[in-house]
Amino acid sequence: MDGWMDNLDKNEILFFRHPVASFFHLFFRASAILVYLLCDMLSGRFIASMVTIILLLSCDFWTVKNVSGRLLVGLRWWNQVDEDGKSHWVFESRKTADDSSSADSRIFWLGLVVCPLFWVVFVFSTIVSFRIKWLAVVFMGLVLQWANLYGYVRCKVGGKSNLRTMAKNYLNLQIFKQVSESSQYLHQML
Repeated sequence: MDGWMDNLDKNEILFFRHPVASFFHLFFRASAILVYLLCDMLSGRFIASMVTIILLLSCDFWTVKNVSGRLLVGLRWWNQVDEDGKSHWVFESRKTADDSSSADSRIFWLGLVVCPLFWVVFVFSTIVSFRIKWLAVVFMGLVLQWANLYGYVRCKVGGKSNLRTMAKNYLNLQIFKQVSESSQYLHQML
């Protein structure tokens, strides 16, 4: 096999240090998406489906924020209110990742990034299909999962960093790479 798997130890790929946290990290997220997709087939009752989805989303939010983020990647975030009533967001990352494996990290980031994309699609499909009663549910899914994604990205890159500046720098780097690769290709053709 060529590619990224050559650089990995085969034991590291299959080894989860926190299999229960990894399971529940994906379980609540996937369950909420599946219930939303299958709710019309399984039950025609809107209220029961809505309550089930919101409970799964709430369990997911709590699990990711309070358990799987700490165990799988050593990151955590929270909101703190000081004595003056001002709200402060705190973003923390463990200095060493001795307690987590690359498999744990991959599962965490994959679930954290992919699932909010589903809810974005659900928001647009709900609007386009005029299923307005479901808009509150899909919006809740989007907000809860986006909040965790935003919090953990801030933890990963540093709480004080400006994410917009980092995204612009990354985009500029990718454009530069594309231009340099295409110029090298043109140079080789000539």
